[in-house]
Amino acid sequence: MYRKILAPLDGSELSECTLSHVREVAKGCQVTEVVLLYIVEPYHKGEMHYRHVGLTEEEIHRGEVQEEAYGREYLSGVADKMKKDGLTVKTEVVNGIPAEEIVNYAEKNGVDLIIMSTHGRSGIARWALGSVADRVLRHSVTPVLMAAPRSCRVSSMG
Repeated sequence: MYRKILAPLDGSELSECTLSHVREVAKGCQVTEVVLLYIVEPYHKGEMHYRHVGLTEEEIHRGEVQEEAYGREYLSGVADKMKKDGLTVKTEVVNGIPAEEIVNYAEKNGVDLIIMSTHGRSGIARWALGSVADRVLRHSVTPVLMAAPRSCRVSSMG
């Protein structure tokens, strides 16, 4: 049923909580490929814009290049761990608006299932801009499995 799984990660522990689900679904469904996706959000849009007001174009470009390098290194480490479990893993770093890039990647690359966390990077930007997970869920034609494992939640309910 599922041959190709897309797992978007943003570098946070909460986004990585989905990896146990990715492993189990991949093994149980004999998935042929898992794609780990990291999105570099342009500094002139979204959350990054608010943190980088006043930077020169050169500084912005340098920051985006550094973020891409971080994404590649980060995904490489995650992929290495998953490959030890016998999975075929591919990594991709793309530039763009996270929800749009996740949906577009899935549609253009024959992804059968997106597995992502309902939580990741957050704060005022999430409140102001909305949840990436919510937007992916509403706009994707690819099935989406949302995971918010208890072990990864920060509970205020005691």
